[in-house]
Amino acid sequence: MTPAPASAGVPAFDAGAGLSRTVLSNGLTVVSEHVPGVRSAAIGAWVRSASVHETPAEMGVSHMLEHLVFKGTERRNAREIASSLESLGGSLDAYTAREHTAFQARVLDEHLAQAADVLLDIVFHPLLREPDMQLERKVILEEIAMVDDTPDDFVFEAHNAEMWGGHPYGYSILGTRQSVTEMPLAGVRALHERAYVPGNVVVSAAGNVEHDKLVDVLAAAGWAALPAGAVPPERRQPVSVAQPSRRHIARDSTQAHIVLGSQTVPHGDPRRQALVLVDTVLGGGMSSRLFQRVREELALAYSVYAFQQYHCDTGVHGIYAGTAPESAMDTLDAITDELARLAEGGITPEELESGKQQIKGQLTLSMESVGSRMYRAAAAELFREPWKALDDLLAEVDAVTIEDARAVCHEYFVPGRQTIVRLGPS
Repeated sequence: MTPAPASAGVPAFDAGAGLSRTVLSNGLTVVSEHVPGVRSAAIGAWVRSASVHETPAEMGVSHMLEHLVFKGTERRNAREIASSLESLGGSLDAYTAREHTAFQARVLDEHLAQAADVLLDIVFHPLLREPDMQLERKVILEEIAMVDDTPDDFVFEAHNAEMWGGHPYGYSILGTRQSVTEMPLAGVRALHERAYVPGNVVVSAAGNVEHDKLVDVLAAAGWAALPAGAVPPERRQPVSVAQPSRRHIARDSTQAHIVLGSQTVPHGDPRRQALVLVDTVLGGGMSSRLFQRVREELALAYSVYAFQQYHCDTGVHGIYAGTAPESAMDTLDAITDELARLAEGGITPEELESGKQQIKGQLTLSMESVGSRMYRAAAAELFREPWKALDDLLAEVDAVTIEDARAVCHEYFVPGRQTIVRLGPS
């Protein structure tokens, strides 16, 4: 096929403070950020299809497809795919998340065309053969077994399932042994045909990349000539607030693993910055309340920290700790005491300012990675939010008030609101 010219798409425009965006005539969205002073480029393709769009019987099909595309395409076998960018000093990988599946490459800027060609090949032209699926089924079953045998991974899976109940947010991205074993190739092919269409894909790039040249490179590789297809309707169950619960999973182990957490706000909610700040104060490093109390003062755990996840229509905050089985209840009591302190009194002005400095430093340092910038550009499209320059993000962090922080503490950090899963000896 003859590639369509770059002008076949909607003309490129500056989406704000350095981000450029083009929508090709077949519906493919292309975003990029030029990063001066580097000799590399990161480029990836995000498909708006993943585990949240699956049914229980399909659980793991998005992840299976992500694996299978690397087994062979119309122009490359598995070894040629693996060596295509590695032989140039670059890298190629993929991941399946809750709401999207991503395929990405990191190369020298002079090899951007090769990366675009390989990504097009694996995303849109995989062979999806039965013998390959039989082999990859074994690999994924081993991946599931590896999670099952890694307690500090398994406890997160168990907490996720406990908190979300039957909602797809609680599904295993890998699938279950049963769903993977019984998964038909026809289902994988149907997913690819339905969801892997240009209008359902975002291409993001960052580094020594000029946007107009990027669009031309994609056109020359064949991205602009892909048939438009029909963007599938989004298969998404409404989210309801889960009732908090407690679960103990008995397992012989040398440690007890504890995860607490609850639902919070979606990715685009203005309270997200306040939640991130509070979680930073609570468990974001060695100076955090949890580290100082649980590890330094009480010596109950080596690892204790807070985490957050944000999706299109909801979010999660949580805490993890690993401790000796005989210290599990003391550790849980110490964590819930800290949560109660937060819920009742919020954070101090000193903690507010310290948390802001920590977050702003982390944001600024992350901007030195072209991979991070690629992800950030993609996220603006995936979450359908305005793209913000670094200075705007830093200003948002600075704008969080003590009242904002205390409000989210009262709303989301109450101990009785948390779902708790403990894995280890009784």
